Amino acid sequence: MLPKVILVDIIAPDTTPEDSLARLTELDRLVSTYGGFVIIRKIQRRQLPNYKTFVGKGKLDEIEETALKEKVDFIIINNLLKPEQLYNLEKRFEKAGIKVWDKIDLILEIFAKHATTKEAKLQIELAKLRHLGPRIAKMGTELMRQAGGIGTRGKGETNIEIMKRHIRSREQHIKKQLKKIEKNQEGQRKKRRNTGFKTAAIVGYTNAGKSQLLTSLTNKKVKVKDELFATLDSRIGKVYLPEKNACCLLSDTIGFIRNLPPELVEAFHSTLAETIHADLILHVIDADDLDMEWKIKVVDEVLKKLNCETKKTIYIFNKIDLLKDVQVDELAEDFKKLSPVFVSASEKKNLNELKSKLALHL
Repeated sequence: MLPKVILVDIIAPDTTPEDSLARLTELDRLVSTYGGFVIIRKIQRRQLPNYKTFVGKGKLDEIEETALKEKVDFIIINNLLKPEQLYNLEKRFEKAGIKVWDKIDLILEIFAKHATTKEAKLQIELAKLRHLGPRIAKMGTELMRQAGGIGTRGKGETNIEIMKRHIRSREQHIKKQLKKIEKNQEGQRKKRRNTGFKTAAIVGYTNAGKSQLLTSLTNKKVKVKDELFATLDSRIGKVYLPEKNACCLLSDTIGFIRNLPPELVEAFHSTLAETIHADLILHVIDADDLDMEWKIKVVDEVLKKLNCETKKTIYIFNKIDLLKDVQVDELAEDFKKLSPVFVSASEKKNLNELKSKLALHL
């Protein structure tokens, strides 16, 4: 039986209904990818979250009543919770056995579900430790209060210190292992450069069709699935460019998502290195997505964080098999500043045009 979930979000009073729906629809899809079942969505309009419990007292009472009545398994908050907010919410629902997660907890659990390589597993563990660290500190503060205030050396405080030291030690160990992997990858990139291979990195919002494009261009067998974060590891394939009578290497990696926290970007640094060192960026966009405009901005913002915003970029509007010709013409007009290429990766439509553009840019 699928775990039952309540989704909770706070939106500013001036948020449009469309943006509000887009925020929760994305979270809904993340829950489905994880394997949960959303039974209800709870939205509160307020300028700032409650500093103790994220949502206000009245809304929290309402959520608790629904959660107990429906016997839910999870309450998932569509934001990054502060340690105190999470601590208070967990205390509120622990007797009922209901887990409270924020959006990052959910994403990390999905990552863990999809990780197959040693590198991906290490990166996820590192991200989890970084997400856990501030919460451990909060637990320590609460336990000290319960033990009689600052200055008390209770057993609880000692255990917290042990946990914090363990986290720091584990983080250092993982970083060393990832450094070794990154060094090995850098050696491979150097070899490719020395043999004259040009590289292009496929990036895009999660579920835009990046892996399908890699498969269709290179015939490399990779996991292609209609769910968020299906790909975590770097995948590299070779595409032949007839106009140059040469091959180019394409890499595909983790999809981006809005409000991706810096610690997640940092944790996946070695996987994203293929993007950082590529000669060209292929930005894949779901042409059938009504939210494509802000998703393009999200990807551009992440590329900026990676210092890749000045790299040559080809904007590829994918999934045109789902559109009518007139819709494609409208998109071509609306986004003409991007000089887009329109393709269907699943039906291998217009891929020769894309290869020509690849050859031109490289």
